[in-house]
Amino acid sequence: MRILTSCLMALTISAVALAQDETVETDPSDLLRRDVPEADLLEEERGPLSSEPGSVVVLRGLDKVTARTRDFEVRIGEEAQFGALTVRAQYCRKRPPEETPETYAFLQVIDRRTDGFGVDVEGETIFSGWMFASRPAQNPLEHPVYDVWVLDCRTD
Repeated sequence: MRILTSCLMALTISAVALAQDETVETDPSDLLRRDVPEADLLEEERGPLSSEPGSVVVLRGLDKVTARTRDFEVRIGEEAQFGALTVRAQYCRKRPPEETPETYAFLQVIDRRTDGFGVDVEGETIFSGWMFASRPAQNPLEHPVYDVWVLDCRTD
């Protein structure tokens, strides 16, 4: 029994020793890039963007009080009204069909309130940032009455 155990231990040790002698030639930069999302790579590393920026953002707004939704469009650089909100679109882009689908836009949302006597006061910027069509909850507009999210980006 001791002889069998000794032989098994010798085989195990020799297998480990042989495995350590093998050298694998890899480029260290390949190991670093394996875990980096494509969005974090420099343009030279991922290639040029394959789509053009859009000129119109298609949004959907929800009035939480009435539970009604309304789709509306905002041209880049212009504003649109949704309830008491002013939505300003700064940029949008939609990936081409051969890539993973994603539409994103940079929006600014201003809440136009009244002073209680029906007089408009200067609005307060309540959102300024990127919204993604596939992940609306990632960077949402937080407002007690309204929700707004991105549906599409078009070029006209």
